[in-house]
Amino acid sequence: MKRVGVRCDVGPGRGIGHVMRCLALAEEVRRRGAELVFVCDAHTVPWAAEQIAARGIPVERAVWSPDEHVELFNRLKLDGVVFDSYDLDASVYPAVRACLPTLAIVDGDFRGAAADVLVDQNLAAELHHPDLPRDAVRLAGLRYVMIRDEILDHRPAAPPDDRPSVVPRVFAFFGGTDAFGAGPYVARALAATGLPFEATVVAPAPDLAAQLAAVELQPNQRLDVIGPTDQLASRVREADLTISASGTSTWELLCLGATAALVCVVDNQVMGYERAVDTGAAAGLGLLSALQQDSSSADQVLKRLLSDPAERGRLARAGWQLVDGRGRERVADALLGLT
Repeated sequence: MKRVGVRCDVGPGRGIGHVMRCLALAEEVRRRGAELVFVCDAHTVPWAAEQIAARGIPVERAVWSPDEHVELFNRLKLDGVVFDSYDLDASVYPAVRACLPTLAIVDGDFRGAAADVLVDQNLAAELHHPDLPRDAVRLAGLRYVMIRDEILDHRPAAPPDDRPSVVPRVFAFFGGTDAFGAGPYVARALAATGLPFEATVVAPAPDLAAQLAAVELQPNQRLDVIGPTDQLASRVREADLTISASGTSTWELLCLGATAALVCVVDNQVMGYERAVDTGAAAGLGLLSALQQDSSSADQVLKRLLSDPAERGRLARAGWQLVDGRGRERVADALLGLT
């Protein structure tokens, strides 16, 4: 049986996006009979640790130097390694690659990731042709988006229909930690529309929950605050409108046929945010930094989405057609072909 290690970032400031897409690949690799071990500091984000543990995957604490990686991977008797990191020093990759087959998940900039296979699952990534490390292969574009079982189990078999609602249901979440505090600003923008809605917003921390509870609502507006949930897909399917940070969760929303409105919360999301909005498969609420100063632009977009079921349906169908949910199979083919 093959043993695959997954070395990924996670933390209160980094969020859990790297873990989530690695779990999608891990589910597919394990389905084919391989064993997995994660190497990361999942203990710093309990919800991420719970997600890994729920799948019965063991975890080793993160190491940082090239020698530490080689020593750990040899001790674990791995047959291959998946990297998904913005934080690793570039010297780690060639040291590991000299000993083991490697696959690195990247987002545009390789950040020094020299691996046998480089996966960039972002929209329109296939249009770029960067210089590759020697003997490396690049898999690029939405054909390689890695989607978890939880999402695939809820993917509609056919494009979504329009779903008129007298009071639209809104679901908003911003990653496992909402590291940039987007939730309260989005809630205020929703309230500023003056239109009826029933919203559920995920608040991973008590201070965010308190800020959300303090948002002043207008008549016929309701806002419920919950903690991190492992029922994300079902919440999205039940909602008429889902608001999220632009990032790895965007592709999950499109796969689910959600009506998605995106907030760009950090600079490295700008390209993906702009491309997603330009496809017409998601609505853009703008940069969080702008939303914090003036929500008027976002207010107008939200007014349209809350009041126009036909527009919500159009967005949902466009997203469903963009992401087919089979990307992780294609990436697993490449990974296991190396080992």
